[in-house]
Amino acid sequence: MTKQQAVLDILPDHVDGSRDFMIFGHFLEHFHRQIYGGVYDPGSHLADENGFRRDVIEALRKIRTPVIRWPGGCFVSAYPWKKGVGRRVPYYDKAWRVEEPNTFGTDEFVKLCREVGAEPFICTNAGTGGPEDMSDWVEYCNLDIGEWAARRRANGHGEPFNVRYWSIGNENYGAWEMGAKTADEWARLVLESAKMMKRADHSIELAIASIPDLEWNAKALREAGDLLDWVSIHGYWSRASDEGIFEKGYDNIIARAFEPEERIVSVKHILGSLGYLGELRIAFDEWNLRGWCHPNFMSFGPVDHALMDCNDINSNYNMADAVFTACFLNSCLRHCDVVGMANFSPAVNTVGAIFTHKDGVVLRPTYHVFDLFTNHSFEEVVHSALRTPSFEVETIDGESRSVPHLDAVVTRDPASGDLGITLVNLHGNANITCRIRGLDAGGSGNATMRTVNGASVDAFNDVDQPDAVAIEERSLAIENRADFTIDCPAHSVTVLNLE
Repeated sequence: MTKQQAVLDILPDHVDGSRDFMIFGHFLEHFHRQIYGGVYDPGSHLADENGFRRDVIEALRKIRTPVIRWPGGCFVSAYPWKKGVGRRVPYYDKAWRVEEPNTFGTDEFVKLCREVGAEPFICTNAGTGGPEDMSDWVEYCNLDIGEWAARRRANGHGEPFNVRYWSIGNENYGAWEMGAKTADEWARLVLESAKMMKRADHSIELAIASIPDLEWNAKALREAGDLLDWVSIHGYWSRASDEGIFEKGYDNIIARAFEPEERIVSVKHILGSLGYLGELRIAFDEWNLRGWCHPNFMSFGPVDHALMDCNDINSNYNMADAVFTACFLNSCLRHCDVVGMANFSPAVNTVGAIFTHKDGVVLRPTYHVFDLFTNHSFEEVVHSALRTPSFEVETIDGESRSVPHLDAVVTRDPASGDLGITLVNLHGNANITCRIRGLDAGGSGNATMRTVNGASVDAFNDVDQPDAVAIEERSLAIENRADFTIDCPAHSVTVLNLE
């Protein structure tokens, strides 16, 4: 195969905007082993005095997790949060049709976030719950007067939690959600909920469940837009079957790598058409390449809960996940003017970045992508222009689609001037050289190149092979910073740091 070359022209004096670090957030739901046996496992020898897995806390700290969304997800649309504080009793969870132990609630969630160093982001029950229930939750967390503040103090938490980020509902537009709403019903509920929540604490930031649909947004924003700060959108692009089969075709998956960006642009246009561009930001607060295996979720018959264990098969998560994740984060950076938060779904187990077992954790390929972005990219998004060849792949529907061989974003530290150049090679088996131009007029410099890759597109990490996909780091001496080339291996994610 002929060696391919892309050209990246950087305009270092032109800044497109500044990222919000919250785009590197995560999500937790009461589903399978995300909470119990995941972040919270009091019976484990690896748990701390609060019942949190120390190895999970350490892993989340290492990638500087900025915000965690909780408790759902579909779970929240029938979640009785008041039963999850103080005295606890297990109850039946109608979302996933299991018994909820109910030992992890609001107090434990906030404490978890404090240990990680993340902001708590609470998604409220807009399914079976109502405005008063939602505002009571704000009172419990943020006030120092009234009934619910007194209950928090009685539960051992004298000072307010000061939870800043809240969401009204989860996917309430969908028939699968308990308490689904029409656009008209939704608009009215949002208005009354926002009024009461902000009367409890006017400093909170409020998101609402949304989709790239003009009518859905128009009705809600015309009713309550001035009380809101965010619109929340979700996306999964590869569904597991009810039998627990996860998609394997690398090319079929990579064909969807830029569909998240299309969704961002659609919502951006909707906000603009309604006069809210610049006023509201997008929280892409549930996203992953992989949809969860939740068999017969929409049925009313028996559920084989054992099939949920298919989510724990680490071979399901490979370099396709890593490349897709990098393209998603690049898309958020390109649209940093409107995307202010994103929450990878979930943080732990299911299809998450961290897998727990009785003796430790496995860091899946997506984890290492977050490591690259959170620890080696920077705040300012610098203007650049990429010229890259494309290649043809077949979609899952059998259609041909052209995919760019390379994706790139340039970031800079405004204090030091250091650069982070993110290069994603989407091709499954072909390397590509990237020619980088436009930096210093001349002169040499040092650089560090960090690359996430595996031996093949199917490479994955597991208990017996924890580092099959890892970050490889090497130093480079660049003779002419104005014009140099970097080799990007097939199916890889690279961040090049220049001093």
